[in-house]
This record gives sequence, structure tokens and C-alpha cells, in this order.
Amino acid sequence: MKTVALGNSEVMVSDVSLGTMTYGNQTGLADALIQMDRALDAGITFFDCAEMYPVNPVRRETAGRSEEFIGEWVAKSGKRNQVQLASKISGPGPRLRDDGFNGANIGPAIEDSLRRMKTDVIDLYQLHWPQRGSYAFRQNWGYDASGQDKAATIAHMEDVLGALMAAVEAGKIRAIGLSNESAWGTTRWVDVADRMGAPRMVAIQNEYSLLDRKFDTDLAEAAVNEGVTLLAYSPLAAGLLSGKYQNGERPAGSRAAVDVEFGGAGDLSGRITAHSLAAVAAYQALAAELGLDLVQMAIAFTRQRPFRCIPIIGATNVGQLDHLLAGLNLVLSDDQLARIEALHRAHPMTY
Repeated sequence: MKTVALGNSEVMVSDVSLGTMTYGNQTGLADALIQMDRALDAGITFFDCAEMYPVNPVRRETAGRSEEFIGEWVAKSGKRNQVQLASKISGPGPRLRDDGFNGANIGPAIEDSLRRMKTDVIDLYQLHWPQRGSYAFRQNWGYDASGQDKAATIAHMEDVLGALMAAVEAGKIRAIGLSNESAWGTTRWVDVADRMGAPRMVAIQNEYSLLDRKFDTDLAEAAVNEGVTLLAYSPLAAGLLSGKYQNGERPAGSRAAVDVEFGGAGDLSGRITAHSLAAVAAYQALAAELGLDLVQMAIAFTRQRPFRCIPIIGATNVGQLDHLLAGLNLVLSDDQLARIEALHRAHPMTY
């Protein structure tokens, strides 16, 4: 495992992150504690969370529980100084904070996360999605930015950066980042911070995988030029790249099956489509031809992008995590990467 800096900050993290968003729903406390131990033993020191977690489903009554599980591990292990903790404040939405985030509520939200995670500092604090809206979560198909107010957006950024700067100066957070942002939003956050003398955004957590490569163009250019590290969530496309959803399967306990139990469509929030299933079948065939495990190939791919990219691996149980950890030494050859690129051209924009 390599240790890398987040952007141009002094925050050094492992080049793979452990995601914790199932802790408290699909993943019980005992399993979560073992997962964090296993990850650290494997060299993963960077744990990612959010105030709204766990997911599947997101509920007001369970929000914060994943952070609490991290706090239990911190208290039981005594290894807080060996890991870097990341969390996020939620944008506007009915399930946690209707009015989203602003300069007034960021401070109390940070205090709540610190308390739940039993720590006195958060290494990376992220804005979970933009206040003005986002094309993430499959909203890209009907995204319309024509109603946005640039002046209001810049004023909001100034307000938020002022609060984040105060939190950094108080030693509550070390670095700041974005999530589910666009190229325009990323560059504006950086520009406004530079003008104010505030901390710069050093990371952006967006979805990225073999099946979802929207980051590859404008966002990659912005990230490279502004020194922003991609934290790739759903590098297995919410489990699609495990192959477990092929042929209409919805394994018991899986994310799609649990979604159906709670009245959802069971389509991984729009990720399961005819196009994505065809792409998974093609990647399965390629992995088999190359003698590789598809899950491990998918994670290796994200680690070898030309821009700085840290995959966030998550598991509902220890067995799944062990499978992921077993493939972390895999390095794909130039020929193998070229084969992947050929499939990407044949199966673009799968959802």
C-alpha cells in the first residue's frame, strides 16, 4: 500500500480507502470492528464516512450510526493515531437536513461528527453534494443548470469557506473536500478559496468505475490542474461488477434485495440497466480470458488512472472485504488496460 497526499495538502493517506456506509444497517457492529482491524492490518489507514450514513436506506433515525461505529473502533482499538478519518456534511434533502449546509450549521455538524467518532479532529471534511444541485446519482440524464444563480452560488461558497476556515484554524478539521461536484463547481470553490485566503479543496469524492467514467474528461482536467485528488466511490458500481446481479439475480442481503424490502425498485438506484448488464458480461469475459478476478481487476483499474485516484472499497461483511484485500497487489499491464479501454468504447454510458 502506498501513502499519498490528498491534493497538495499535508494530509497523507493510504492509496485505498475503506468505506463504511453500510455500518449500522447491513453491517453489524462486531463485523464492522473486524473490518476496520483487517483493513488497517492490510495497510489501509484512510476510513471514509458521512453524517447521513448508513445507507440502504438512508433514514433520519439511523443517521450518524456509521460514525458511531467508527467511534467504537477508535475507543476499543486505541489506534486513532494510525488512521485518517473522513466525513461529510449533507446537502439539502428531506432525509437529514432540509436546508443543506451553510456557514451557520457547519460548525455544529462538525462537533456532532467529532463526538460520534470519538475524536478531536477530522482529517478530511467533505461537502456531500452541492447546495445548488448535482447531476450525480443518475440525475445526469435530465440535468438542467439553467436556473442557477452564479452570484448566489459564489456568496454561498464564501459563507461556507469562512466556516471551514474557522474549523481548520480551531484544529477541528485538517483538510476539506467536495463530493458529487462538477468541473465548474470544483474550480469555483478553488478560486474563491484562493481569493479569500481560505483552505483549498484537496479532494473530490465522485462515483467512478469501469461502468461510470464521467470523471475522465472535464473533471479530470480540473482535478489535475487544481491539485484535487479523486476519491472514487462505488468502484464496483454498487456491486454490479461482482456479477451477482446478472440474469435477474437479487441475492438475499444484497443492496438491491434490501432496497426491494424497503419499497425500492431494486435497480441499485438506476444502475441496473440492459446496457450495464451487457457491459458487466463483457468485463466478466475479459477478466476470465486474462485469468483475473473481475472485482480485483476493477479496483486495480481505478488505482492506475492517469489522474490521482483513491478507490473507496466497501463491504457488507468480512468475507467480501477479504476478497477485496486479496487483490490489492494486482497491477494491470499496458496490454490489459488497452483491452479495458476497447470495452469502454463498446459499452460507454451504461447508466
